[in-house]
Amino acid sequence: MRASASVSAMRTHSTGAGSSHDQTGLSELLARGIVVLDGAMGTELDARGVGTAQELWSALALTEAPEAVTAVHTDYLFAGARVICTNSYQATVPALMRTGRTEAEARAVIATSARLALDARDLHMGAHPQEAVLVAGSLGPYGAYLADGAEYTGAYTTSESDFEAVHIPRIEALAEEGLRLFAVETQPRLDEARWLIARLRRAVPDAECWVSFQVRPDGEHLADGTPLASAAAWAHTEDAVVAVGLNCVAPAVVDQALPVLRAATDKPLVAYPNSGDAYDPVAKTWRPVRGPERFTRFTASAPAWLDAGVRLIGGCCRTTPVDTAVLHDLVVGS
Repeated sequence: MRASASVSAMRTHSTGAGSSHDQTGLSELLARGIVVLDGAMGTELDARGVGTAQELWSALALTEAPEAVTAVHTDYLFAGARVICTNSYQATVPALMRTGRTEAEARAVIATSARLALDARDLHMGAHPQEAVLVAGSLGPYGAYLADGAEYTGAYTTSESDFEAVHIPRIEALAEEGLRLFAVETQPRLDEARWLIARLRRAVPDAECWVSFQVRPDGEHLADGTPLASAAAWAHTEDAVVAVGLNCVAPAVVDQALPVLRAATDKPLVAYPNSGDAYDPVAKTWRPVRGPERFTRFTASAPAWLDAGVRLIGGCCRTTPVDTAVLHDLVVGS
């Protein structure tokens, strides 16, 4: 049965910089009802004239166009998102250092992703104090750091030292800005997700997170071939994992995957698919798929996803604040 409490009924207040910015946790919000996530950052920046077709992808905007990043966060909040993700999915110390920055400068860029999101949150809550808004630190997979589309295949290293260099400084930089909620997202491999959660809990003992996997078109396997049921069963045992699901897959894959997830766990499910368009990792561009209006497919499927147990719902690449507004209206009316 779909939860009856609306996101707009949630209450919280902001705190000062340097403290834990989110006094209300995600688990509490989910206990009250369905929660709306934001949508795409990178493709939304592209749509606003901020180029992302390079190895840092949307992370370049943290230094080149920070006002555009803030504007995207603000527009998603205005549209009804109650959880926004930092623009840190592809912001890693090794990648930033390759562009000539020192390690300290690279960490500062990652910290900027948190501050921009928190500033947008505080501005919104100043005007709408009755609305709870959380900021989640986005933790993309090692494959995203490679900038070659490997997050869609999982065909990359499992080296402990490689994982350490990419993931740990980002977790530390985000946590130092007060974040305690994290999005462990677009994960194509169960072994990396397990490693990330273990290290996240060690670095931030009071952290909450959701884990969302990159799933094959059959809806039954992660990108690397691991059964989705096994991944969900693992997430079910992890106290820090508040919700589990999938993201940046076509909407039709969500339909296939949700029964598999629900059979393996009774935790809240999370789904934030892309528009259904196809990504070219070489050209770093998206190719629209033919057929009905893509966002009609996306929003038309959402009620069935909520009935299947999705409690954290949003959009990924090629979705926009317009889609977030549709989801918000759907949730409030449910």
